[in-house]
Amino acid sequence: MILKILDKLPFSTLLIVGVLLGLAPLQPEPHLVEKLRMLAQGVLTRPIDIFDLFMHATGPLLLLAKIVRMAQQQLQAKDKASE
Repeated sequence: MILKILDKLPFSTLLIVGVLLGLAPLQPEPHLVEKLRMLAQGVLTRPIDIFDLFMHATGPLLLLAKIVRMAQQQLQAKDKASE
């Protein structure tokens, strides 16, 4: 079911959302980079920071999942064509 939903999402929309959420705000540094650094240092403890990490990571993770799914579908199509 989740894969069907992912298949219906347009790649262009996920690209825009992934880039915007992943890089917002640009100054002084993207929140995703800041929150990942905090996670690596072990200081990501406040609930608002954890929510911020999930919010900013959702777009890039969905984009990555879409790319992987598209690659899997292309490999399956090649396998079926070679049979």
